[in-house]
Amino acid sequence: MNPSPLLDIIDTPQDLRRLEKKQLPQVAAELREFLLDSVGKTGGHFASNLGAVELTVALHYVYDTPEDHLVWDVGHQSYPHKILTGRKNQMHTMRQYGGLAGFPKRSESEYDAFGVGHSSTSIGAALGMAVADKQLGNNRRSVAIIGDGAMTAGQAFEALNCAGDMDVDLLVILNDNEMSISPNVGALPKYLASNVVRDMHGLLSTIKAQSSKVLDKLPGAMELAQKVENKIKTLAGEAEHAKQSLSLFENFGFRYTGPVDGHNVENLVDVLKDLRGRKGPQLLHVITKKGNGYKFAENDPVKYHAVAKLPSEVPAPEVKPAAAKPTYTQVFGQWLCDQAAADERLVAITPAMREGSGLVEFEQQFPDRYFDVGIAEQHAVTFAGGLACEGIKPVVAIYSTFLQRAYDQLVHDVALQNLPVLFAIDRAGIVGADGPTHAGLYDLSFLRCVPNMIIAAPSDENECRLLLSTCYQANSPSAVRYPRGTGTGATISEGLETVEIGKGIIRREGEKIAVIAFGSMVVPSLTAAENLNATVADMRFVKPIDEELIVRLARSHDYIVTAEENAEQGGAGSAVLEVLAKHGICKPVLLLGVEDKVTEHGDPKKLLADLGLNAEAVEKRIAGWIEAV
Repeated sequence: MNPSPLLDIIDTPQDLRRLEKKQLPQVAAELREFLLDSVGKTGGHFASNLGAVELTVALHYVYDTPEDHLVWDVGHQSYPHKILTGRKNQMHTMRQYGGLAGFPKRSESEYDAFGVGHSSTSIGAALGMAVADKQLGNNRRSVAIIGDGAMTAGQAFEALNCAGDMDVDLLVILNDNEMSISPNVGALPKYLASNVVRDMHGLLSTIKAQSSKVLDKLPGAMELAQKVENKIKTLAGEAEHAKQSLSLFENFGFRYTGPVDGHNVENLVDVLKDLRGRKGPQLLHVITKKGNGYKFAENDPVKYHAVAKLPSEVPAPEVKPAAAKPTYTQVFGQWLCDQAAADERLVAITPAMREGSGLVEFEQQFPDRYFDVGIAEQHAVTFAGGLACEGIKPVVAIYSTFLQRAYDQLVHDVALQNLPVLFAIDRAGIVGADGPTHAGLYDLSFLRCVPNMIIAAPSDENECRLLLSTCYQANSPSAVRYPRGTGTGATISEGLETVEIGKGIIRREGEKIAVIAFGSMVVPSLTAAENLNATVADMRFVKPIDEELIVRLARSHDYIVTAEENAEQGGAGSAVLEVLAKHGICKPVLLLGVEDKVTEHGDPKKLLADLGLNAEAVEKRIAGWIEAV
C-alpha cells in the first residue's frame, strides 16, 4: 500500500491547489512522515520543520506561489516548503555538497523569494517586495513568516514600525512556539505567552510586577509597557474592544488576527483566504508546537532543533563510546567556568546561543552571571560595553557570522572607548553544512581595521585556552576566534596561564620557504612543510602582529607564504604584506586563504580541499607557485 498517495502526486504548489480542502490534513500527515524519514537519514534542522507542516501546506494552498512571495525568517522551518516546491526527490541531498541548501536560496528555486539564514530579516524583505509590487502595478501578495524568537530582534521591530505606517498589502505571520533554538527570553515572549490578546484580565498587574525585571531587557519595552498600561486604564471595562485595540501589533499599525491553531490546516486555509483579500498591513498570530508529531522532539525541542540522525523509537542497548576529543566550543566552555571561578567580575553574554556556544554548564554554575539577551547581537555588544564601564569583565560568546550583525556596536560602543570586552568567536572559518550564511570567513578582515582590538587565532585546543586567558587579562577589547568542531587532540592545560601578546612562535625550522600560518591553518601547514622542508610560524596573534618575527623570516628565507582560514582580502595575509612594505622588504609572497567568492555548503573537509586549504592542496599550491616564479 502506498504510504503517501497524495504527496506523491504533488510536484509543485499548483498540484496541491488542485486538491480539495478536506484532503489537506492527509497531505500534512504524509508530509510529516516524509520529513521524519528524510531528515532521519540525512540529518538537518528538524523540530522547527515538524512544527510548520500545516502552516506550509495552507500557505501554498491559498497563495499563488511563486507569483506571491513567501519569505521564511531564518529558514530552519523551510523543509516542508522545499518538499512542496519541486524538491521532494532531492531531499536526500539536504545540506550535502552539491545538494539542497539547509535554508531558502534564491538560486536554488523560484519559490525561494529571499535568501535567509540569519534571523529577523523576513518582515523587512517582504515589505520591500510589497512596495516594489505596488510601484510596478503587480497584484501580488507578500507574506513574512517569523517565529516568536526572531520577533525579539530589533530589526524585526524596525520593519514593523516602518510597515505599519505604509499603505501596502503585507501579511506577517507570527509562528509562536515559545522557542527559537533555545527557549526564548525577554519581554516579548512573556507578553505573547500571557495570552494578552485572549484574556486582558490581570494584565495591568502583571505588567507592573514584571516590567522592572523583564521588560527592560528589550529596547523600548518599558515605554511600550507604559503605553499599554495607560490604555488599559482608559479602556478597562470594554473587554472586547480592548482585546483588539490593546494588542501590541495593533499599536504598530497592523490589524491583528488570532491566535489561531497552527496545526489545524483546514481552519488555517479559511483564515488565510480571508487575510489574502484584506488591504493594508495584517498580522496573523499562529500557535504551533515545535517538533509536533515526533515525541522525542516535542519533549526536547532544543536537543532536536537539528539532528545528525534520528534515534530509534526503541532505544538501542547503551554502548559506552570511546573518549572523544573535545570540541573548541567545549574547550571555551570549560575555560569560561574556570576563569569565572577565579574572577568574580566575569560575566558571560550570548545572543540566544546557549547550547551552540557552550554555555550550558556556565549557566548552571553561575546563573547570576549569565545573560542570554535573545536574538539581539547589537544589544549584546552594547550591553557588554556598559558592563565594562563599571568594572565588570564581559565575555561575549558569539558565532563569527553573527558578530557581523553587531559591527557598529563593536566599533562605536566598545573599541572606540577601549573597553575590555572579550569576544569568544566560535565557528570561525568554514562551517560545513550550514553553508555561506553561517561561514565565518570575514572576521579577521573586519576586525583588523578596528582601533584598540587584539585578535588571536589559536592553532589547537591548548592554544585556545592560553589565548582566551591572555586576552581576558588584557585591558582592551579583544577577540579569540576558533573553528567549529574538534581540534588536533592536544593536551590541554588546566591552569589559566597566559602568553605574551603579539608574539608568535616557530613550530618547524626549515629552509628557503617560510609559511606564516594563523589559527586552524597551522596544522595543515606543518604537514605540507614536511615534504617542502619549510619553516612554519604559528603567529598566534593577527593584531598586534609579530613584526619582528615576520621581518626575521623574510630576511632569512627566499619565499613567504601566508595561510589563514579567512577571506584573503584584508585578512591576516594582508597584515603580513603591510609589515613587509613598511620595512621595505620585497620578496615573493603567496597568500593562501579563501578567494573572493561565495562558498558552498557541504562536508568541511571537502570544502577546504576545494578551496585549496587542506594539507595536500597547500603543499601542491606552494610547490607549483615556487616553480612558476
